[in-house]
Amino acid sequence: MDEFRLAYLRPGQIRQRLAEASVVLVPVGPLEWHGPHMPYGTDAINATRTAEEVCRRVGGVVWPTVFFGTERERRPEQLVSLGFPDDEYIVGMDFPANSLPSSYCPEEVLAVLVREVLREIRELGAGLAVLVNGHGAENQIATLTRLAVEITHTVGPRVYFRMAAPQSMVEAGSGGHADDGETSLMMHLTQSVDLSALPPLPQPMRYSDFAIVDGGGFDGKTPDHIVPPKYDPRREASAARGTAILQQTADEIAAEVQAMLRDE
Repeated sequence: MDEFRLAYLRPGQIRQRLAEASVVLVPVGPLEWHGPHMPYGTDAINATRTAEEVCRRVGGVVWPTVFFGTERERRPEQLVSLGFPDDEYIVGMDFPANSLPSSYCPEEVLAVLVREVLREIRELGAGLAVLVNGHGAENQIATLTRLAVEITHTVGPRVYFRMAAPQSMVEAGSGGHADDGETSLMMHLTQSVDLSALPPLPQPMRYSDFAIVDGGGFDGKTPDHIVPPKYDPRREASAARGTAILQQTADEIAAEVQAMLRDE
């Protein structure tokens, strides 16, 4: 059976796939500004395609993408790292120069939505739900991680939380936003990347002008508040690199899920 997207499967097909591998993969990500050159659904697209690649490897089904995500106001020290006054009010990546706002919801709303998805998955009889998260906000990660622990230890099913990124990137600290890595992913996954929407080289790109930020920019490691050449999507991004990132992520998550299914 080639189809694994739950919304496209008939009841008997769903039961058959879950009998063979009792896992439901749930992609989660908001509609969010990712620079003028990237699709609005970058996080959700990444989460969705990652979940699909994992499902191809391990079986089970993929739940319809949860197009929701949350953010909080930037802390004073982070505002300074990004080139803003420490008392400016900025939520997530919604920098003042952006032409459109992101679609964030409060974290309590995200928790209610995902809790309901997990309840419905429990009703299907699945033994394992995997939250594949494409959005790197601290409070999004905390909310989904907390839900995974709570549901696993109370009503079930077993819930596993995983970022849609290679584990080495996750462990390295803050990830970039709309930088070379994410741009490469979207070049591989979509036809929606338009690098001509960015200023031509060698013009520098300030974080505050485009909301394109490397990981070091979030952590205060780039005092000039300009995207370094190493992470500049105009220089380093490529579909080939995006392919490698996606495949590494999917291979890692698939191995983790297969180990959990063996335990079950």
